[in-house]
Amino acid sequence: MFQQAQRVLLFHSLSDEVDTHELIERYKAQKTIVLPSVVGNELELHIYDAASSTQQGAFNIMESCGPLLPPSEYATLDLAIIPGVAFDREGNRLGRGKGYYDRLLPKLTCHTIGICYPHQFIDEVPHEPHDIPVDEVLY
Repeated sequence: MFQQAQRVLLFHSLSDEVDTHELIERYKAQKTIVLPSVVGNELELHIYDAASSTQQGAFNIMESCGPLLPPSEYATLDLAIIPGVAFDREGNRLGRGKGYYDRLLPKLTCHTIGICYPHQFIDEVPHEPHDIPVDEVLY
């Protein structure tokens, strides 16, 4: 799925997450890479064009300073790679408690993949009926 995707939402990983830095750099010339930025209580999506166009944002996460991808263009994304503290077989995810991805996921129409380390893939993640699971989990 990743190989065919042309517009991919990734995230700039933290030290306790599966490292996405090499993936971003390897594919930035072949794909349109989109990275989230925290703005208030929401995530904005920005096109990534080079490491020089990033800045340290909220929670010490590197964020793209590239062009804004407006919500009206979220449907142009082919794939979204989503972080989480834990995932289960049903695609339910546990985030860091601020709800950023909980608010973003309902706005996405593309295939979503959660990535985590094997120890973060658990039998069941507590979830509510309004929670949006990811389509697939890689661990």
